Formats: sequence, C-alpha cells, structure tokens
Amino acid sequence: MGNIVITNHPLIQHKLSILRDKNTGNKEFRTLISEIAMLECYEATRDLPLKEIEIETPVAVAKQHDLDGKKMAIVPILRAGLGMVDGIHTLIPSAKVGHIGLYRDPETLQPVEYYNKMPADMEERDVIVLDPMLATGGSAIDAISQIKKLNPKSIKFMCIISAPEGLKALSEAHPDVDIYAAAMDDHLNEHGYIVPGLGDAGDRIFGTK
Repeated sequence: MGNIVITNHPLIQHKLSILRDKNTGNKEFRTLISEIAMLECYEATRDLPLKEIEIETPVAVAKQHDLDGKKMAIVPILRAGLGMVDGIHTLIPSAKVGHIGLYRDPETLQPVEYYNKMPADMEERDVIVLDPMLATGGSAIDAISQIKKLNPKSIKFMCIISAPEGLKALSEAHPDVDIYAAAMDDHLNEHGYIVPGLGDAGDRIFGTK
C-alpha cells in the first residue's frame, strides 16, 4: 500500500491557518495555495534520484549532484487543482502539465469527466496528480484510473486538505499511489464537504460562487 504523508512543517501549518479563514480574500488565497503546494512538493520529491557530476567553482573542482534525468508531469484536476501548478512549477520548471476535468454530481457525489489532455510521452514520466481537497476521494480515484491507462512510471497524489474518508477510499482503490496532504480534517458532512475544511477551494481560488 502507498504511503500517506501528512506534512507538519510549521510554515505549512501557519499558512493553513490563514487559508482556512473565511475572511481571507481570493488573491491571498491563491498565493497561499501555491505556496503550500510548493512546500509540499519538497516532501513529495524527496526520492528523486541523483547522479554525481563535477563542476568548477571559482576556487576548485567540486563533486556535486544533479537530477538523474527523471521526467515528470503534473496533472491538476480541474479546476481547483490549477491553483497548485505554479508553486510546483517553481521547483520543477521542466515538468509537463496535463489536465483532467471532473465535476461532482450534486446528487450522487460521483465524479463526471468532461476533459482529458495529457502529454504525449506519459509512459516515460513520473506523475503528480493535484487537487487541493480530498473529500470523498471519488475525483482523485477516477483521475488516477484514467492516468493509469497511459502507463506512467509512477503516480503520486498531492492535496492540501484531506478527510479520513477520502484517504481511506483512495488508498484502497489505488494502493500503489503515495498520498501527500498538508492536513487531515475531522470528517465529511452530509453534503460531502470537509469539516472544518475551508469551503469550496475552486470558488475561493477563482472568486466564483
């Protein structure tokens, strides 16, 4: 079974407090989503392989390390996942970006796919799937199922707020996928929203209702 990593870095926890506040405006909310995603990315990429290289400093020749040719793709689940892309691209500017569009049926709470566009060479890439909220887990499960059809080298899932129900469902549906979250909240309410959560991430990112 894949690992579930709940990050507890003080900077992430501080930013989460502001992110959750209902009085935080859209611009600051977008900035925080991006910053938290970037901080989480440090943890999610801890296992990237390195190769030894030689460089010449102004003083001497030094043996250093470089990324060992690993090709990556980041796939935000539309639309809220878009808010996490810039932060990760800051750290991994060479990563290709795929997009998968899902919405949750308000009656069944099940995901419905409406868009899917991936890099052509997904079989050569390690993939990080992005969505700020892991609630029921339905969207993440469906998105990862679609991506697996392209036979990528590996898949990780990164969110910011998670619910125990979503973590359980995703880890059971895709036990080979590592999950990274900045927080695990208490439960889902009767409408499928995470409690205490932060409301609708997409609406708060894009200023919609």
